[in-house]
Amino acid sequence: EVQLQASGGGLVQSGGSLRLSCAISGFRNADLDDYAIGWFRQAPGKEREAVSCISRGIDTLQSPEYMKGRFTVSADNAENTVYLQMNSLKPEDTAVYYCAAKSGPADTDYGSYGYWGQGTQVTVSS
Repeated sequence: EVQLQASGGGLVQSGGSLRLSCAISGFRNADLDDYAIGWFRQAPGKEREAVSCISRGIDTLQSPEYMKGRFTVSADNAENTVYLQMNSLKPEDTAVYYCAAKSGPADTDYGSYGYWGQGTQVTVSS
């Protein structure tokens, strides 16, 4: 079974940067190119929302407008790891960030992702 391990969260001041990592394992007769990997986040009291998604090494899902230019997703197929580089962080970016995997094309519907990591907390102080 596919397993995901998210890491890299922490406490950062407004304007700072973090890079989240998602290590993926458990492929059977497949590799990272056969899955879409998505980053999602959920703040207290809010709906889970899509941040960015990558499929076949191509950034196929753009972050919402307020994230564009600040968040970048990338993949290292050799390491089976997907990264989320977050720059110019704002207090409203505070949330638990999750990575998830699905077969087939990427999309923003978190319900379509069948495999989830445990989440990593990102806290941005003002």
